[in-house]
Amino acid sequence: MPSHVTPPRGMRDFLPAEKRRRERVLATVRDVYRSRGFDEIETPVVEGAEFLWSGLGGDNEKQVFAVLRRGLDLDAVRAVGSPLELADLGLRFDLTVPLARFYASHRAELPTVFRSVQIAPVWRAERPQKGRYRQFVQCDIDILGEPGQQAEVELISATTDVLDALGLRGTTIRVNDRRVLLGVLAHWGVAPELTDRALIEIDKLDKIGVEGVATQLRELGVGGDDLAAQLHQLGEATFDSITGSAPPAWLDAEAAADLVALRDALPGATLVLDPTLVRGMGYYTGTIFEVAHPDFSYSLGGGGRYDGMIGRFLGTDVPAAGFSLGFERIVDLVELDGADDDGLAVLHDKTVPPAELVALQRALLAGGEGRVRLERRAKNAKGQLAALAAAGFGRFASVRGGESVDELQIRAIG
Repeated sequence: MPSHVTPPRGMRDFLPAEKRRRERVLATVRDVYRSRGFDEIETPVVEGAEFLWSGLGGDNEKQVFAVLRRGLDLDAVRAVGSPLELADLGLRFDLTVPLARFYASHRAELPTVFRSVQIAPVWRAERPQKGRYRQFVQCDIDILGEPGQQAEVELISATTDVLDALGLRGTTIRVNDRRVLLGVLAHWGVAPELTDRALIEIDKLDKIGVEGVATQLRELGVGGDDLAAQLHQLGEATFDSITGSAPPAWLDAEAAADLVALRDALPGATLVLDPTLVRGMGYYTGTIFEVAHPDFSYSLGGGGRYDGMIGRFLGTDVPAAGFSLGFERIVDLVELDGADDDGLAVLHDKTVPPAELVALQRALLAGGEGRVRLERRAKNAKGQLAALAAAGFGRFASVRGGESVDELQIRAIG
């Protein structure tokens, strides 16, 4: 027998109580998104190599769990120079690339403007650490086919409604636009071929700070001695500072107008301008946003507009925008209302015939009970009832045989 029987690193088992908690949170997410007119879809856990390594996933493409081609033996594996030559499939690293492939496959069967929900696990072969896993659940909503700002407004509105329904107060939405970032880099004189690398460095601000990013950018030949001061000033920009009589020289006026219009269209949400927000995925083309909470240094979700992705698969450009919630981070923060103790346990002697027990269970369910467990009575009644309470059973009834539903004496545990 193996000495270690734990899950693979970065992956987890969930005991029944935690699984129930996760499902209750997911049910809230689903209900809110469904009420806003989004339709749930499902895609395979694996996608073709031509999609996963298409150049749209940024650094996440380096973290794909590749699936070896069938029929390869060890000698063939050793003879191949590049690992990608061995794989024709891989586990999905997010839900956006699969959605783009899905839409390209089924466009004729979908409405002109398609509002999608997909809630499912994804996999990334990165180094596990606290709060970062190799397998985790994403909750995505996307709107495909809507070229105007209506898409962003609906996505942010629906997501803030989910956060409110989960009781997560005090969240803000940090917003930016890729056009603003490109304007900043052009103002600094960054060569076009260095744009992507410069954005990668700016995206590290929360990890290595202003001085660290300034150092990395100088190594690319970006900016001068005052680059750290410029980065700091950039991070302090607000909606008020870009709408004044003297907007910053780096500001893309059209993008700024769109961001202000987005803020004005969402009076119920708190939008904060952040010109340093990058979002690491390489497929974003316009507005980008992240959910921030004052008690946490990390974001609780994010997304943006990615108008160029579906055209890569379909051959015809389709406007698209999406918002992804970080479920693994959110589920630990949620305080669920109401105790999870709605179950009824039927404790029985071993002499009660199984057919009678099953008939009693069916009658209880037909009478309105939502959850009924049949369990043989243990000698340690106190320990048994404590275990049942921990499993979500707040009531119990004892049977010795021959009782009808009306004769059961149902009592609370505890």
